[in-house]
Amino acid sequence: MAELNTGDGGGKKGSGKVRSKKSNAKVDLTAMVDLAFLLITFFMLTTSLSKPQSMDLGLPDKNEKVNLNIKVDQVRTMTIILGENNKIKWFHGLLEAPEANGKPTDATYGKEGVRKEILKRVKSIPLATGDPKKGMIVIIKPTKKSTYKNLVDILDEMAIANVPTYAIVNEITPEEMKLVDEMSK
Repeated sequence: MAELNTGDGGGKKGSGKVRSKKSNAKVDLTAMVDLAFLLITFFMLTTSLSKPQSMDLGLPDKNEKVNLNIKVDQVRTMTIILGENNKIKWFHGLLEAPEANGKPTDATYGKEGVRKEILKRVKSIPLATGDPKKGMIVIIKPTKKSTYKNLVDILDEMAIANVPTYAIVNEITPEEMKLVDEMSK
């Protein structure tokens, strides 16, 4: 049993006056301890922990057949290839015939890197097509040597730049592999 003892046992010794002996005041703290544990238990059970935030990805069903020969307007397309050691190579349009100022270029992650190019093209592509509904399409191609962090970083760039349509493609053409080999040098 928890208790709290307070006070002293009586008057001064040797004063000559006879006084009645006062008993110590005792406070029983058992109920207070029980209440504290009940409150702790209540708040532990009713508190919801913060849920991790994640980005929604639209993935096809496993059994669904996917048409791999989808034709995309090259004016609207930007391809980003993720290489090893946090390196990026991007081009606008087709690799064989890139758009103006869209030749294969090395870039870095962040505000002054690939994001700057993405933001510039997000604004210019609807003006070039003449239709605000036809925005930019980004094809993200991670190589086997790129890291998961690189993919997450480029997906964050898509969210920051408000890219309307993007896809993760794991097939890299032999010409694109040459670009990847140049990146690793």
